[in-house]
Amino acid sequence: MNRNRLLELLAAVERGDLPAEQASERLANLPFEDLGHTRIDHHRNLRSGLPEVIYAAGKEPAQTAEIFSRMAAAGSDVLATRADEPTAAAVLAAVPQAIHHPQARAISLRQTKEETHGNIAVVCAGTSDLPVAEEAVITAELFGARVIRLYDVGVAGIHRLLAVREQLASAHAVIVCAGMEGALPSVVGGLVGVPVIAVPTSVGYGASFQGTTALLGMLNSCSPNVTVVNIDNGFGAAYTATLIARSADRSQ
Repeated sequence: MNRNRLLELLAAVERGDLPAEQASERLANLPFEDLGHTRIDHHRNLRSGLPEVIYAAGKEPAQTAEIFSRMAAAGSDVLATRADEPTAAAVLAAVPQAIHHPQARAISLRQTKEETHGNIAVVCAGTSDLPVAEEAVITAELFGARVIRLYDVGVAGIHRLLAVREQLASAHAVIVCAGMEGALPSVVGGLVGVPVIAVPTSVGYGASFQGTTALLGMLNSCSPNVTVVNIDNGFGAAYTATLIARSADRSQ
């Protein structure tokens, strides 16, 4: 349930096209639906403008499939992150119209009218960072942002980044995914005048400590427009970037 669907429902009651009893049945699961193992927050879109998202890691495939199908039945856009192959198979069996994105480890379903708000650039240092970058892309696109991918532009070949400066300049927010020493967000931050959301990835050799080195480097960035999310958290970066881009787009 989102604001537009709620207004349509109320307008149908007002016109007499929909009996109040049927409208009440459709609203019965607001603000949440209790499945026993999960309480689905159907009300979140009304509060925050973006729907609840399923974090599939740690859940049984059948649990994720049930949550996904219930959210789909409510008419909302649905996203499950960190979904492995058995989970994807279970979800697609329950909701065949869903789309599995293996590299992003995500499953998505768009049901609402597609409206785009704001531009986001998703940048990654190297091809090894693609799973995290693609998680960000799939999330941002489902939430209605216009996304441009700028991949394999790490600081080891800085000319590759400078070659895409014009594309960076068109973004309302930039997501930068990088492992190793995590230097790329600082460089990008010096090239753009918009928020840069840095995503440290668990890419690198032993002393990278599964992304901790990149995380600490990004937290100590000298570019003041850089903020940081947790290691490998492409979803969190995209969620925040979407809100920033949406706000900036509407203010223009």
